[in-house]
Amino acid sequence: MSGTLDGQGGPPDPTPPVVTQRHAISDGASNGSDVTSGSDVTSEVTSDEFRAAFRAAQLGMAVVGDDGLVRTANDALGALLGADPDLLRHSPAAELAGLREDPRVWSAYREVLLGRRDRLHCTRRLRRPGGREMWAEVTVTSLPETHDALLSMADITDRRDLRARLRHLRMHDPVTGLPNRSLFFERLAAALAATALPPAAMPRPGAMPRPGDAPCPEGVPPPDALPHPDGLPRGGRPRSGRIGLCYLDLDGFKAVNDTLGHRAGDLLLGAVARRLVECAAQDGHLVARLGGDEFALLVEESAGTEQLVGLAAAVQAALTRPFEVAGQRLAVSASIGVVERPAAGTHATELMQAADTTLYWAKADGKARWTLFDPERNAHRMTRQALSNTLRPAVERGEFVLQYQPLVGLGDGVVRGVEALVRWRHPQYGTLAPNRFIGLAEETGAIVPLGRWILATACRQARRWQLDHPGEPLVVSVNVAVRQVWDSDLVADVAGILAETGLPARLLQLELTESAVMGSAGRPLQQLQALRDMGVAIAIDDFGTGYSNLAYLSRLPVSTLKLDGSFVHGFRAEEHPNPADETIVEALVQLAHRLGLTVTAECVESAEQAERLGRIGCDTGQGWFYSRPVPADRISALLSTGVRP
Repeated sequence: MSGTLDGQGGPPDPTPPVVTQRHAISDGASNGSDVTSGSDVTSEVTSDEFRAAFRAAQLGMAVVGDDGLVRTANDALGALLGADPDLLRHSPAAELAGLREDPRVWSAYREVLLGRRDRLHCTRRLRRPGGREMWAEVTVTSLPETHDALLSMADITDRRDLRARLRHLRMHDPVTGLPNRSLFFERLAAALAATALPPAAMPRPGAMPRPGDAPCPEGVPPPDALPHPDGLPRGGRPRSGRIGLCYLDLDGFKAVNDTLGHRAGDLLLGAVARRLVECAAQDGHLVARLGGDEFALLVEESAGTEQLVGLAAAVQAALTRPFEVAGQRLAVSASIGVVERPAAGTHATELMQAADTTLYWAKADGKARWTLFDPERNAHRMTRQALSNTLRPAVERGEFVLQYQPLVGLGDGVVRGVEALVRWRHPQYGTLAPNRFIGLAEETGAIVPLGRWILATACRQARRWQLDHPGEPLVVSVNVAVRQVWDSDLVADVAGILAETGLPARLLQLELTESAVMGSAGRPLQQLQALRDMGVAIAIDDFGTGYSNLAYLSRLPVSTLKLDGSFVHGFRAEEHPNPADETIVEALVQLAHRLGLTVTAECVESAEQAERLGRIGCDTGQGWFYSRPVPADRISALLSTGVRP
């Protein structure tokens, strides 16, 4: 008869109260009795009362010598083990109680026999004659003033079976029968913890209990932090030290629930679960339902990215076959996020965040596909998130600055105005150009306070230039986002800032993108008209890249068109100029002039471009040929010296 191990026995039994010799004896004898060493039970037991109680006790007990052999056993222990108690004498107690199979338990047991430890408490799985298995709660207590120990055993099979059933209900999804979120994370944590053990700490084959076995002796790591019993993953493959996860949800599952009802939805989830298990069964991967229509396939010992990709592809193929549910033939698909990495140093939360992000990518990329985790893409996402979270506080902390790029007359080379361009001096990422954060600001709504700050700062600076150079009126052009028009009272903001700074309205130009103004109606159009009535100029930025519906130009309160730089690039002789670009630009300039609009060409990079744009009638140019965006003092110096850029 020997102890065996089982990974399906349920959770560890809670550690019972500390049992002293007095407590142990009280189970079958009068308090205060003692046990002394000797070869005969009569000489061992100094109290007739204790001897009688020992034999009559319902708790199986034996006195064990320091050699590990049973001195005497009571009838309850004999009945528990299916043997005559007299025949148990001189038997190794460790064999009877299954204490040898686990090196941790065996070591703790030897410490008790040597008097170096007071007590051992554990739960062992034993096999009785006839093959019946039994779970026993085993306690070994050192007997003071003797060289013996008291071993007690209680049959807790029914209790453990009940706990196993309750645990199964608690750890499995009632709809699909799959492991649920709790069990999934338990297995994931155990798989990650197993990789932390150095090779020297690996147990000998068959020596280690699985999670759910006995509470461990003091100072010994709990079983759920240890590898599988044979030191190998399920399937017997060598440990790879890597872990993989396929995280998926069904595309359009909500529509099934909404149209056919939740019962049909549950039946579909059950059918999906069965196909997922089929895909994972060959290699024994864990399949779990995490909630709703979300599932996870955990590969505890990954062979590499190819294995995970192959598993994801197999899942995709399996789910594309139609399902017969509630008399309906349903076709579903799944989006899958695939993560594979070394397990060492990986935390469960980190792995799930990566899987969730990758699943989001699969959805965003078009659904019905798997997507592999990309560290570079994730770093970009994390940067965007970090910037998004700090945009509003950055405005309050004054981390933004303005630079200005001259708008130059193509006919005479005189600076007619400047465009205010914002930069973010980020404490971590350095100076960021607008394309790094303006889109985020619009998404989060931070563009409203940021846009208000840009407008006020630019107008304040323009007023200084007006006062310092009264004979050279300089228009300042400020970009306005669509959300500023909708989410704020732009007219009131502009009026208030002009009044506060003293800048004449004629020296302010607001730039809106073509997509923002084309098709404007209602409130946006009313605001643009009110600004125009106030004397503020309105320009359409990047004209030619959006709707390009020329019919709107006749009714919008616009004064300037800024041609997108893509047209100007075609004027570069060294790159085989495109005659069509020049024809289009010339036609747009003529149309704008007939409508009373001026035209600014963006991205002018050479003298030849400037000359040709001026020849076909463009009014002003802007680009690196004249100047890069510069701080305000550089513009002031330019105006003071009268030097053309």
